Amino acid sequence: MAKFVCAFLFMLVTTCVIQNVYAGGEGSLRPEQCAGACDVRCSATQYHKACETYCNYCCAKCLCVPSGTYGHKEECPCYANMKTKRGGPKCP
Repeated sequence: MAKFVCAFLFMLVTTCVIQNVYAGGEGSLRPEQCAGACDVRCSATQYHKACETYCNYCCAKCLCVPSGTYGHKEECPCYANMKTKRGGPKCP
């Protein structure tokens, strides 16, 4: 009986860990989807290359990019809460 309980708990924990890894933590994006989401996010700025660099960095960490080209950061708290050394927003 103890072996059955241990095996069941092991399977339960393993399933939870796998779901958390594939769910992407906070966001629902997979890492390979970040480039496309950041293209949309940075499409309206004149600083396209810098915007994409920081957006891709933030997306890799949070697996989430807010919708639209500006604002809507409440959709991705991790993305919104990342700060520079000076305390300003890191993610566009």
